Amino acid sequence: MKYGGCIRRAHIGAGAGADDLEAPRRRYHVGNLRAELMRHAREILQEAGLGGLNLRALAARAGIAPGSVYHHYASKAALLAGLAAEGFGDLQERLEEAAREARQGERIRTCARAYFAFARAQPTIYALMFDPAVMTDGEVRCAMARAFAVLEELVGVAITPIRPRTPDELHKIALAVWACGHGAASMTLGQQDDYDDLMEDVIQGLDALFRRD
Repeated sequence: MKYGGCIRRAHIGAGAGADDLEAPRRRYHVGNLRAELMRHAREILQEAGLGGLNLRALAARAGIAPGSVYHHYASKAALLAGLAAEGFGDLQERLEEAAREARQGERIRTCARAYFAFARAQPTIYALMFDPAVMTDGEVRCAMARAFAVLEELVGVAITPIRPRTPDELHKIALAVWACGHGAASMTLGQQDDYDDLMEDVIQGLDALFRRD
């Protein structure tokens, strides 16, 4: 069974009958509003946590009418899904960049470091990305599958010269590496002591696995 099943999902805007907030209105180009909402939502999430993030608070932060927010996100759940999907998109970009810059024979190590650095730099977003309720969203699953595909390709490049594997075997190996990385990153969210040592131990363990015949 393939990990990260992906279905296409359209955002359906819903009209909002809520009264306008008494906040200065800002003019956004229509094409930029969604990106601006994501930026403001991330700021609120970092400052106040999930409890402080809602559509009216987001409208107030952005300086727009609540109806404009509801046009893009019909509910808080939809907003959180959008944040998580964007987070997976950022993670995908980090992994792709690491893969391009990695020296021969160090792709797994370099990408593992990029993964851990992302989780450490954005712990709130990272935790949201793997929230069980949020992960049921189709857009989130698609974004997660794309990030996982980068890792799966790297695993294939790293392990095939050592011992040829079937696509199904490569998928399962990549899934094990993904689960290992997520577990290690989750264990250290919010911790400073021994973080670097644990991450290095995990990376060395992965290196040892990929060097075996």
